[in-house]
Amino acid sequence: MQAISQAAIDTGRAFAERTEGGTSLRSFQDLQSLWTKDDALQIEVLRATDTHFDYNVHRCRYAETYREMGLDGIGHLLSCNRDGVFCQGYDPRITMERTQTLMEGAEHCDFRYTFHPDAPAKAAG
Repeated sequence: MQAISQAAIDTGRAFAERTEGGTSLRSFQDLQSLWTKDDALQIEVLRATDTHFDYNVHRCRYAETYREMGLDGIGHLLSCNRDGVFCQGYDPRITMERTQTLMEGAEHCDFRYTFHPDAPAKAAG
């Protein structure tokens, strides 16, 4: 589990290093096209501002694939758990809250990202 989390943080940092002009919640929102490519996720954006990015996922091909492979019991560990720590690596001022996932049987995933402009822009250490 630690290795998966660290890989997600490292991936977030790599994306941040390639972000021209520095990271923000808006630049983070621009990354959505990578996750939704080829209809991998069907999302409903509820709010997209400089400080909040809220959306629901109504269809997730990642969850469908894990179910097809018989791995639905651990899919959330392998995939969903990466979401919150990815943003830590991308920009520590971004936090994510999610109370439910399709992977775990909910009707939708509820992603709620918040940008904290007064927090340190770089992770300690």
